[in-house]
Amino acid sequence: MRKLKLLALALVIGTASLFARNEVPDIPVKEIRTQVVDLFKTPNFNVEKDYNLNIVFTFNSKGEIVIQSVYSIDKEKIDKEVLNYIHKTMDHKMIQTPGELNRAFSLPLKIKRK
Repeated sequence: MRKLKLLALALVIGTASLFARNEVPDIPVKEIRTQVVDLFKTPNFNVEKDYNLNIVFTFNSKGEIVIQSVYSIDKEKIDKEVLNYIHKTMDHKMIQTPGELNRAFSLPLKIKRK
């Protein structure tokens, strides 16, 4: 009888915590990508070469973008000015429909010289 009561209590607690989660609805990745790309404008500095980059980011509890890493797909060293531009443009910015908290998103980015 005691085991039955413990099992019932565990089920009640488990079910209650399931409904108590504060979850963001699943937003299509294309929509997030479009909104993030809209943040980028033409850089106000001279880009010396073309870059194929990948940006890994998440969203914090406030819905702000948090950049986790930026790396070159071609394994090239990334210019400091380019990294600063990406961080100024994206890091801690809000978009209209942020994604899930702490879910990693990957965004390929091409920066071309003029």
